[in-house]
Amino acid sequence: MRVGLDVGGTKTDAVAVDAAGDVVARVRLATGYGPDEVVRTVAAAVDELCASGSIPRSAIRSVGIGIPGQVEPGSGLVAHAVNLGVDRLDLRAAAGDRLGVPIGVENDVKAAALGAYTLHGADGAMAYLNVGTGVAAGIVTDGLLLRGARGTAGEVGHISVDPHGPVCRCGQRGCIEAFAGGGAVTERWARPGALPVRDVFDAADAGDPQALRLRAGIALGIASAVRVLVLTADVDAVVLGGGLTALGDRLIDGVRAELATSAEASPFLRSLRLGERVQLLPSGSPAAALGAALIGAAAETEEALTHG
Repeated sequence: MRVGLDVGGTKTDAVAVDAAGDVVARVRLATGYGPDEVVRTVAAAVDELCASGSIPRSAIRSVGIGIPGQVEPGSGLVAHAVNLGVDRLDLRAAAGDRLGVPIGVENDVKAAALGAYTLHGADGAMAYLNVGTGVAAGIVTDGLLLRGARGTAGEVGHISVDPHGPVCRCGQRGCIEAFAGGGAVTERWARPGALPVRDVFDAADAGDPQALRLRAGIALGIASAVRVLVLTADVDAVVLGGGLTALGDRLIDGVRAELATSAEASPFLRSLRLGERVQLLPSGSPAAALGAALIGAAAETEEALTHG
């Protein structure tokens, strides 16, 4: 049995996966704030999974953790997980001491990309585009994650697509994230509400001029990310996940319309059929936690090879 954890800023999604790759137990619990509380959350999630699925602790062979922030390639060192109150934490060592099993750690979007690839059919090349508070992607080819030289492959959110566009938190103007990131949209909307991006779409449907501009910007940003991912990695599919995808067809229809409009003058872009490559991750999918379980399984294999 392998465990996978998607450690988010407020909630942690945890799954137990059997030898056949099937999810046999799933729990969600609140994520603690700060390094010690993150490690406590990881241990508590394993305990709750075992209890809910009647799984003996001795059956757990590995634990994989997907977490926001930068994860140093080949290590369990997490840096700049700001929403979790973690500046720097060797999560592999800390969680390994608590759990006594091999631990794998990966950036949450990259873990979700691996899980989405598995759910998508585990074939060819696929990009997972996370559209939530921020925008980032993970690319998987033939089952392997593309990390890059410093682990930043897929950071498409900070590609500027309009030098006169809105200021991004990274300091540039017109970044994809500045147009399509939920945090940036909420700041520019600047109206109270539990679900600001949904409020933007509702107001746009009612003809609100500011909401119409913001909704168009979201479609522009996501469509730009799709073009970048297809033109650089030639992925078969770009699977959208993250909080904004709760909008469903209201979101993806706008993205496909923007892709079609931008390709009108280009036979080359039309030939790529970009709109057909865009898909939504099914609502409630455990992609991130499942991907983390696969990361943990890889750590188990690596440890077995290291120790002969």
